[in-house]
Amino acid sequence: MKNQKGKVAIVTGGARDIGKAVSVKLAEEGVKVVINYFNNPDDAKETQDLIHSFGGESIIVQGDMTKKADVEKVVSEATKAFGSSIHYLVNVAGGLVARKTLSEMDENFVNLLMRLNFNSTFLVTQACVPFMPAGAAIVNFASQAARDGGGPGAAIYAASKAAVMTYTRGLAKELGPQGIRVNSLCPGMINTTFHDEFTKDVVRQNVAAATPLKREGRASEVADLVAYLLSDEASFLTGNNVDINGGLAFS
Repeated sequence: MKNQKGKVAIVTGGARDIGKAVSVKLAEEGVKVVINYFNNPDDAKETQDLIHSFGGESIIVQGDMTKKADVEKVVSEATKAFGSSIHYLVNVAGGLVARKTLSEMDENFVNLLMRLNFNSTFLVTQACVPFMPAGAAIVNFASQAARDGGGPGAAIYAASKAAVMTYTRGLAKELGPQGIRVNSLCPGMINTTFHDEFTKDVVRQNVAAATPLKREGRASEVADLVAYLLSDEASFLTGNNVDINGGLAFS
């Protein structure tokens, strides 16, 4: 990624794990970063402090990306701080919440996961696009689970991420004539607190052993790929759902 000084990015869920790595990577390239977080201001402050330690520019904006008013607040704060253009959007915010089988879940749980993973992507993208000039780019976050149906108790999570994949393709067609590219990532087993919370150690070990590279991925490796997809070097890539899983699964 060439120097991006003067460009502005919003990173939802940008305070920890993959979101943190993305925020820091973009700031290292000269991008002014809007770090959105939901419920942990300490994580957001830590990420901002790291960015400011090497002279990067960022602001922190709290908000629930499933709520339109909060989304509009994030966009408003971004344009107030850094001007009227948003060049990059990275939709990291999302989650699994809990592993539940068909008999354990109810309609409220299904709706929650759809709002968290799909509706959030829709709402933030809808709010940002009016401020995105030609040459802008969006990276959404799907999951390997969307490719293979996910692990035990993750069927609705997988379905919500599959919706992100399909929406990415549709947006690429819709926004391409405006010069805006849209891609998504489908991460596999990445070493983050997501798996610390939701995946048993023995499962992680087995997955790593089954991966051709024999390890979990790193958040920094995902951030490097995000930076590439946003950059001019990827200027003819749009509508792609890009796997990053160490060779565990092929699309």
